[in-house]
Amino acid sequence: MKKLALALIMGLSFVVFTAQAEYPEKPVTFIVPWPPGDLEDVLTRMIADEFQAEYGVPAAVVNKPGGGGGPFPGAVEVANAPADGYTVGSFIIAIPVVGPNIGIPELSPNPFEPIGNFLTYPFVIVANGDAPYDDMQGLAEYARENDVTLGHFGTPLIPTKVTLALAVHLDFEYASDAAFDALDCNTLASGDADVINTTLQLVLPCLDKVKVLASITGDRISKTPDAPTVAEIAPELDISLWNGLFVHKDTPADAREKIRSVAMRVMQSDQAKELSNETGALIYWQDVDQAHEQIERDIVSFGRINQILE
Repeated sequence: MKKLALALIMGLSFVVFTAQAEYPEKPVTFIVPWPPGDLEDVLTRMIADEFQAEYGVPAAVVNKPGGGGGPFPGAVEVANAPADGYTVGSFIIAIPVVGPNIGIPELSPNPFEPIGNFLTYPFVIVANGDAPYDDMQGLAEYARENDVTLGHFGTPLIPTKVTLALAVHLDFEYASDAAFDALDCNTLASGDADVINTTLQLVLPCLDKVKVLASITGDRISKTPDAPTVAEIAPELDISLWNGLFVHKDTPADAREKIRSVAMRVMQSDQAKELSNETGALIYWQDVDQAHEQIERDIVSFGRINQILE
């Protein structure tokens, strides 16, 4: 009888322990390594809201812009967090493609595993509306005789490298360049930069007052159909800029699956489709195997771009 009672107590304890340990049982943090307001931030907040509604635990987005360090300080924070699914990174292409090769110990070798990709940015090269050029060829001609300043999100990042490689292709150089946490209408209006590479989302409020010279996208953006893609001008620079969810490689499979399930549902929602129509962004869900393949292709493409800049 005593043995039976003891067995029941131990079994009950195991059940209670298992229930308590089931993921998620405490708040989940989604790290966005940029200021609030851009598309990755908007979509990650939608994921966090749905995750909280689904599982009944607090889920919040924390913005961790890195100043001149771009997204890498925020990625380091995710890399240093416990591998338990309670800290999730919302990362651009640069984290798995560039991060392992720029001398940051926490990011080399790549410590992350994709949950899935969900966004291809409508990334654009933009000048003020009163700029004395209307396209990249005109910018090249002007910059050969005049100083032009480029604003970007960070020297190691892929859109910056693509923009500089396009200048090489067109046989000109920017007189100077600088990194910003945000590149928007104010950056151009204030004269902080003559040309910026940024997401269309950040210049939508002044789209009628700027000139979109080119897009760093696979296809032309519906909202700026007259602006060619960089690949139309220089086919060797064909690369797109995406964002996805990442966790530490040691994160348990059940945690990954619960995050994936919510994120996929959000990207298939009417709200996401409406956001895509409003912004020209491609919003979708690309599962882990496809995300791995995308990363491997982009590592090759990025290597080719770096060769152009050598």
